[in-house]
Amino acid sequence: MIICDLCGQARDCLQKEIDSKEYDICSERWNALAQKLRGKGRVKNRETVFLAAPRIVKEREEEEPGPLPAGPPKIWGGGERPH
Repeated sequence: MIICDLCGQARDCLQKEIDSKEYDICSERWNALAQKLRGKGRVKNRETVFLAAPRIVKEREEEEPGPLPAGPPKIWGGGERPH
């Protein structure tokens, strides 16, 4: 005898796995639950789907690089910035 996780009574229970967890459910409650859920839920669709390879976009070779920034970059030393 095991205590049913649904009704709390000591009965002969079946171990059922739901969402990767095991539950002890008596056949009376399990049949009622199965009947209530009949016709609901989703079909497990386990077919493999292959997606198309991503297209490689070539960069424009004609385009010249833009102008450089107005001055050299500022380098701050010592880990602190002036306020």
